[in-house]
Amino acid sequence: MITFDTNILIDAVDKAAGDRHPKTVRLLERALLRGRCFLTLQSLCEFFNVATRKVSMNPQAAAAHVEDWRAALAVEPAAPVDLAEAMRVTREHGLSFWDAMLWATARRAGARTLISEDFHDGRVIEGVRIVDPFVEGNAALIAAALAG
Repeated sequence: MITFDTNILIDAVDKAAGDRHPKTVRLLERALLRGRCFLTLQSLCEFFNVATRKVSMNPQAAAAHVEDWRAALAVEPAAPVDLAEAMRVTREHGLSFWDAMLWATARRAGARTLISEDFHDGRVIEGVRIVDPFVEGNAALIAAALAG
């Protein structure tokens, strides 16, 4: 099972993202077809914030993207136990708090792969592998994660 960090969602809708745009669109389409992914509520919240504040997308368009993803994919909200895990992982593994919250929710919900360009590529934190889709050679890891 895989999930996606906010930056992947942003690149998938931001045509100004250059080569990252079509790559992330294809990646999300493959994930949808395989049914082996979910999104965290945190990623959707961060997407709306970044899309409207940094990408200058109007709020209606950003909300439409969020609603489309909600209709197509399971969305996993954070739970109280995720807060405790995020604080622990921040201390023990040096992640920023919000990255740790994303990791904790993803891990509890069953993700074994977290697709992100912001974490340390290749790092495995307590069973969750971080994979940067823009690093050469990671296509096989992503394909294996999507295959289940």
